[in-house]
Formats: sequence, structure tokens, C-alpha cells
Amino acid sequence: MQVSTAVKELTPKLAFSEIMSFAYESFCANKVRFLLTGLGMVIGTASLILVVTIGLTGKQYVLNLIQGIGANLIYAEYEGGAQRITNTASDPLTSDDMQAVREQVPAIVAASPVSMLNERVPVGEGKERDIQILGVYPEYYAVRNLVVVSGRFFDRQDEQAHNKVGLITERMATEIYGSPEAAVGRVVKLSGLPFTVVGTFRERVNTFGESEVTTNTLVIPYSVARYFTDTPTVKLIYFSVADSSMIEPVTEQVRRVIQSRHRAESVYNVTNLTQLVKVAEKAADGLTLTLLGVAAIVLLVSGIGIMNIMLATVSSRIREIGIRKALGATNREIRFQFLSEAMLISVGGGLIGVVIGLALPYSVRFLTEYRIPISGLSAIVAIVVSSLVGVLFGTVPAARASKLDPVESLRYE
Repeated sequence: MQVSTAVKELTPKLAFSEIMSFAYESFCANKVRFLLTGLGMVIGTASLILVVTIGLTGKQYVLNLIQGIGANLIYAEYEGGAQRITNTASDPLTSDDMQAVREQVPAIVAASPVSMLNERVPVGEGKERDIQILGVYPEYYAVRNLVVVSGRFFDRQDEQAHNKVGLITERMATEIYGSPEAAVGRVVKLSGLPFTVVGTFRERVNTFGESEVTTNTLVIPYSVARYFTDTPTVKLIYFSVADSSMIEPVTEQVRRVIQSRHRAESVYNVTNLTQLVKVAEKAADGLTLTLLGVAAIVLLVSGIGIMNIMLATVSSRIREIGIRKALGATNREIRFQFLSEAMLISVGGGLIGVVIGLALPYSVRFLTEYRIPISGLSAIVAIVVSSLVGVLFGTVPAARASKLDPVESLRYE
């Protein structure tokens, strides 16, 4: 009894090793045929990993752009009043609105008004240039996440002392003075008042002229910009919060505070970049799903190729199947033999595809400064999918082989 039990315990292991050995021998005997069949699995699994990598890279790129515009940014601007028959005075934002928000919304950590003026200034050699002047607080530098290329940004002391200092854009400094460094210390006159250029700056990411910063922009302290205006009216107010999870509720609080200080019919746009992030993520997800569909089609075609090659293999090995059955091989062993051959093609091609799919983004990481995100989960999914393809499309040929009559198989020529 003990001997019989031991034999039964060893049989599955021996049968499995033999079946895998037969699968390997069959692969070696038809290398070109199996390699060409597995090529589709290689392309499909590599495409699946690269598609996920592309989607993650797209999301990361958009998030980096948004972070470059301003970290945890909320902005408010006046959109006008409702349509009325009688003319009514405008009800724009003021610097007092910003102060009220800072007092009533504790989550705000930094804020800056933005007043906009335009002026034609002399730039030397008898030439003049139209520039845009932004009156802002020193916090504007941090709120908008700007890059100071040369010199410095004006500080709170400059603001309180009403120092006539300013910064110009990097491009404007290069065009007028030759370089950003050469612009520092130069004097620009606004309505006869001399302003010393203490630095040059640029936006961290290119907004393509869609922000308040243009090519020819001069940034000066808001307290000094008030010299040129009769009222504390501002074009924009920027706010920044410490925690990104607070952006949505703080935006609503800012909207309520501003609306409570103005006429009910006045319309103010108080928003943040969260919605832009959601739109970008949806676009990236849509692109990823589309490309995943293409990868799925490649895998489907590969699966059909595996099924066809295995059906042809069954037809060419009918006598072998008959001999194996005559020697005692069961239908289950025959079925598992051909299924293992299909799995060898699909999983082998899948593994090679995973290596290629991961090698490309890793090469970009090592050879360039770009840190492309890599998903380990996509590699696992690719292996699972390739295994499923082997099982699904190898079942029909395996079942056909196992159902062959041994007598008829031995007579087959």
C-alpha cells in the first residue's frame, strides 16, 4: 500500500517534467515557426507596458506644468455685472478684498494683488518700447513660483519704503541689454520717475502668453504702483494655501468673502488649477485606454496566431499522438502537453516583451535627465495577460489533440 501511494505521489511530478520536456523539444524542433508566432506576444506585451508608461508620463508632465505655474494656487478676478437696462458702475476687486480674505480665511499662507498698467518707456538709442507694469506684493514671487534669473526680487522692506525698484523679464533684458546680468542696476523711467532694475525673472513654465506675464513686463512693488492709480483697484488677486487638500474648500471660502463685500449682481471668477488637473488626467486616461485597446488587438491577433500554429502542429503530429496514447498516455496528459506548448510560446514572448517594455524607459532614465515613471504593476499585468492568452487560445488545439482516436491516429499518413 505504501509503495502504491509513493508511486501515485511521484507520477504527477514525472508526468509534468516529461510534458515540459516534450514542449521544449517541440519548440527546438520548430524554432523559426514558434519564434515568429511569439513575436506578436513580444510586441503586444511591450506595447502594453509602454502605453502605461506614456500615460503616467503625460500625467506627470501636466502636473509639473501646473506646479510650475504656482503651487496650491487660487486666483480671483472680476468678470463684470449681470446684464441690466440701466448703466451701473463697475465693481472690481481691490487690495482691501485681499486683506479681508487673509483675515477671514486662516488657511491662506500667502497672497498678492496684481494691478496692471501700460507705459511706453525709452530703452536707449532713441528707441521706445511698450511695456506692461505689474504692481505686486513681494509674496508674488513665491505664489507664482517664479524663477529669478539674475539679481533679486524686491522684499517687504522695499514695499514698505516705497522703493522705486523692479524686475524685468529675462527675454526683455536680453533684447534690450544683451543679457539678464547686464540688466541689473539699469534705470527705467516711468512717467519721469527712475526705477532701478534689481533683477530679472521668468515663469517656471511657458504659459504661452496666457498669464498676466508677457514678454515685456516690469514688476514693481504694489505700494509704488499706487502712485499711478487713483483707486486700490486690482486686476487679479492670487492666494496660496499650504496643503493641496485644502484648495477646494478654501476656494469656496474665498468666493464667499469676496462676494459678501460687493454687489449681489457682480460676478467674480474665483478658481484654482484643480479642475485643469482633472481635465488633463481625463485626457491622459483617454489616450492610455485608446492605446491599450491597440495593444489588446495586437495580443488578440497574437493569440489567434498561437491557436493556428498549434492546430497545424496537432495535424503534423497525429501519429506521435497515436503512439503516445498506445503507450498509455491519457487524454489529460495529451491536452496538457499541447497546452504547455502554447503557454511556452505566449509566456516566453510575454517575458521578452516585458524586458523590452521596461528596458526602454529605464534607458531614458539612465541616459537622459528625464525621470520617466515606470509601473511595476503593468509588467505583472502583461505577464498575466500573456498567460491568459496562452491558456485561452491553446485550449482548442489541446482539446482537439486529446480527442483524437489512437487507432485512427496510428493509421494516419
